[in-house]
Amino acid sequence: MTDSNVQNPENSIPPEAPETAPRKKPSAVQRGIFLVLTALCFVYLYYRLNGAAAREGLGLIEYMGQVFASVQWVPWMLLMMTYSLAYFAIDTLVITKALNWFIAPIKYRDIMPIRGSSYIISIFNEQIGKGAMAYYLNKRDKVPGWETGSVMLFIMFCEIFYLLVWASIGFVFTSSLLPDVFGLIPYIAGAAGIFLVLWILYFQGKILPGSALREKKILHAFRLAKPWHYAAFFCLRSPAIIAAIVVYTTALNLFGVEADIGAMIGILPVIFFAAAVPTPMRAAAITLWVVLFPENEGQMAAFGFVQHNFFILFNAAIGLVFWRRAQRELFGS
Repeated sequence: MTDSNVQNPENSIPPEAPETAPRKKPSAVQRGIFLVLTALCFVYLYYRLNGAAAREGLGLIEYMGQVFASVQWVPWMLLMMTYSLAYFAIDTLVITKALNWFIAPIKYRDIMPIRGSSYIISIFNEQIGKGAMAYYLNKRDKVPGWETGSVMLFIMFCEIFYLLVWASIGFVFTSSLLPDVFGLIPYIAGAAGIFLVLWILYFQGKILPGSALREKKILHAFRLAKPWHYAAFFCLRSPAIIAAIVVYTTALNLFGVEADIGAMIGILPVIFFAAAVPTPMRAAAITLWVVLFPENEGQMAAFGFVQHNFFILFNAAIGLVFWRRAQRELFGS
């Protein structure tokens, strides 16, 4: 167990009155946008799949039944279970390192129940899951809530650039295998690179030195972050995307779709961006699979639905392993 009185040296807060970050509920406009986006995704999928079934002279249910029947389920499930466990190990390591960089020394084994339990909440939204981790650390270790929240914000910020870097790597080596729209990646990556440099310079006080924004507690991690922290995050997280590229390419073949591992380097980071959109059943990601593989509508709809939802549900099952410990540490029961 960690020391329950660990404090951030920059902003020490008495353990009996820990500071916690307020949790904001999505506005009605945000919920409306997500519902509309989800509806559009499912309408698009319905017409694409219904059209594919009609071309085969089948009804939609019969067509999808044949698709699911052709999948090699046993090797696929073993593959995905192994990948989920590996992802959990890497994900926990990244969060442990980030907390040690910016907050306090906390052991890997003490982060495991926090991260595992947060996967249960992440069924609904990954960002909410990270917010739950901040709450957990505040309650269990009396770590200031705002500063812990800033570490989660740093991780989410870095994940965007991490995926963009991998998408750029994929584009450089496999541009001929990707749809034309992926030609935007170099321009997006260039603009993002300039933004990141300016961002780092700003938080180092070299740009707008009199700005009060950087002193906000929720930006604590960014004030402490050096360029090597961003590079270290990329290196620590990259084994997960490398494993995912191999796993998703193999899984596609188990679904009867020929996939090139090179093209997957460019495609998968974009898919993961879509999976982060908080729509039910990861509708945006499922739709994007169908768009990117239009000649295999049924297989890709089945693959997207099963792949993404099995991943988040199996991760939640990992969280259940730690649930009793999490309850005991938070509530003493």
